[in-house]
Amino acid sequence: MKILFMVFIVVPAGLFLIASLYSLVYTARVEKAHPAASRFVEVDGATVHLIDRGETGPVVMMIHGASANAQEFAWTLAPRLEDSHRIFMVDRPGHGYSDTLPDSNELGVQAAQIAGALEALAPGERAVIVGHSFGGAVALRLALDRPDLVRALVLLAPVSHDWGSGGTAWYNDIAAKPLTGFLFSQLVPIIGPARLEAGIVEVFSPAPVPADYMEKSATRLLFRPKEFRANARDVNTLRAELAAQSDQYDALAMPIIVFSGALDTVIKPQLHVGKLKHQAQNLELVKLANEGHMPHHRQGAAVADTISRLASGGEAQ
Repeated sequence: MKILFMVFIVVPAGLFLIASLYSLVYTARVEKAHPAASRFVEVDGATVHLIDRGETGPVVMMIHGASANAQEFAWTLAPRLEDSHRIFMVDRPGHGYSDTLPDSNELGVQAAQIAGALEALAPGERAVIVGHSFGGAVALRLALDRPDLVRALVLLAPVSHDWGSGGTAWYNDIAAKPLTGFLFSQLVPIIGPARLEAGIVEVFSPAPVPADYMEKSATRLLFRPKEFRANARDVNTLRAELAAQSDQYDALAMPIIVFSGALDTVIKPQLHVGKLKHQAQNLELVKLANEGHMPHHRQGAAVADTISRLASGGEAQ
């Protein structure tokens, strides 16, 4: 009986304690390496963290994708625009250093938090909203709910529609559940970082991964248990969220420019921008024959030029 007790109770509990202690050490270490960068705004009782660049000019709000944070844009698009624009790069709720809300996996909640931050930091102004991947879904929701804040949308490999089936990884299925997610997420700092590089290669394919990408984009923040669970909930509810909002896209009247890689292995563009272009009233599709899911890296100059033209009230060329 004592042996069974040791095998089924004491040993698992001990291993879980070790994993939990390791996750605390991991979190402290990665947050020291990638601290909160710039500005905090309180919206509806929750903190929204943003990186801001530039002091004058038209306003641009950038929204990152799944498994990422605001640093994704801080070294890619922001340096191309910061001399002539006010740029805000936001951590979506539960990511980076923004608070998690009980219902922050809902696109409407995420859009409301970003809208609140935009109103606080640039009152009375309309912004060009830039959204990558999952951030594209949030950008579309922000445009639907608060068109008064949106001058135009620039979407980078956006997710916009219910894609039917699949597309969620087993580890997100586990991490999204309340109890098993809490337990499993304590193991993530041990096993996750070692698998990160291969996943990044797939996301960039066929483009090469930029040098020092993981360091510059602070991607290891994802493996903090609380953020990993928030990301899993986001991803697992996305299809249903998009199914609920995509019927409204015909109401979008502002200019929308979409950069889409023809060789994207993460999403199928025809299921997303392929449908969106038949609904939105003023959408221009920029097809990139040799790009994947991260077009703002190799095509950063073209993306930044488009953002600048729209921010100044012109059309992309």
